[in-house]
Amino acid sequence: MKQKYKTISLFSGAMGLDIGMHQTGRFELLAAVEKVPAFCETIRKNVGLGHLGGETMVFEGDIADIDPFEVMRAVGLKPGQLDVLVGGPPCQSFSTAGKRGTTQDLRGTMLWQFLRFVEAMRPKVFVMENVRGLISAALKHRPIDQRHLRPLDADEEPGSVVQKFASDLQELPGASYHMDVFEVNSVNYGAPQIRERLLFIGNRYNAQVDFPQPTHRNPADLTSSEEPEQSTLFAAEPNGFQPWRTLADALSGLRDRTPEVLDFSERKKTFLAHVPPGSNWRSLPVDMQKESMGKAWVAKGGRSGWWRRLTMNLPCPTLVTLPNHASTSLCHPTQTRALSVREYARIQEFPDDWVFCGKLADKYTQIGNAVPTRLGSIAGLVVAETLDTLKARSWHRFTTVREGYRLVYLQSHIRTRKWFKDGKAVVWDDIGDEDSRYSEPKTKQRVRTLRNAVTL
Repeated sequence: MKQKYKTISLFSGAMGLDIGMHQTGRFELLAAVEKVPAFCETIRKNVGLGHLGGETMVFEGDIADIDPFEVMRAVGLKPGQLDVLVGGPPCQSFSTAGKRGTTQDLRGTMLWQFLRFVEAMRPKVFVMENVRGLISAALKHRPIDQRHLRPLDADEEPGSVVQKFASDLQELPGASYHMDVFEVNSVNYGAPQIRERLLFIGNRYNAQVDFPQPTHRNPADLTSSEEPEQSTLFAAEPNGFQPWRTLADALSGLRDRTPEVLDFSERKKTFLAHVPPGSNWRSLPVDMQKESMGKAWVAKGGRSGWWRRLTMNLPCPTLVTLPNHASTSLCHPTQTRALSVREYARIQEFPDDWVFCGKLADKYTQIGNAVPTRLGSIAGLVVAETLDTLKARSWHRFTTVREGYRLVYLQSHIRTRKWFKDGKAVVWDDIGDEDSRYSEPKTKQRVRTLRNAVTL
């Protein structure tokens, strides 16, 4: 039996990251820190049912009010003894969807609450996940219409959030961390959902960590002669890449006799009823488009989610916290209703026996904000292999000189779909259709270095 490593989870939510790591069989979750009462109820319920294989203590409350040393005392650890600290600080303020408040938004400071726990606990390894928009986020957001007035200050430059985080990590007293940052997409690793994420993996031993290359690809781009570059963690299929998994794969065999659905209003359903699977507002008559969309009808971008009906033949788009908004609708392919809670959970690959507590909106929020469990499993295998290697070296640091923290792009961006061509709506119901296919990615891998940031 391989050693199980001790973990503590921050911003645990519905525990997508923790479930994935648990599924590797290599980790024991000692404690979870979470603010939202309904989410804490979910954690306690599933711990009580034995779904995480042990007794996990739950610390409920605002993380700013929770003392990391008290958490360590409660689970019987001292600074430096924790194997892995994991967590996903709230990410809405860094998302490219909607207004970007960055660190002016209180939620943006949660990155530094995570860093506070790293400083106090000094884990051997930490894993932090976030939205890909964090890479380009600025510490201070200047509205676009004001950027011509004077040059951007250092803390207004795109990427200054990550640079500042990296700089502060380097300067932690008593512990020197190397960090690798990976831009990935869950669909490229076998999840049935297109979801871009950032994974930060840091360690105290100056070890450089590698994330596996994608194992799945758009079926339209596959050729029999291609072989993926694989890490030793994942063996390639005999014929190379596997095709993306679809919504049909996710929902296959689901038995949900009394589905919980935060549904569309009857008015919204009158519009969605006219939309075929794999299409959106573009399939409506023009007068119905104008009536249903209002001012959004004349907008230049950001409209692909309006009156969107999914298709079973493609991966699901990124789940949002509420499926029944007109502008980000997630309508079932064959029924005029929103996706159900259990369908949401299947798309994020939660176990079917995982229980979600709270009000209906709470359940959607927990699942919509979660890390795809598959990414948690892959990150867990990476971390377990890293810890095994370090243990075999008797925890001696690597002496290799590192130029800085690495930022590794692993084909995370799925290029935009076309919804309108030659005056007609493009219906995305067949991935092999020449008119409805994702463009071949221009960049499959890129490595950059996050050097010492300017002190702000």
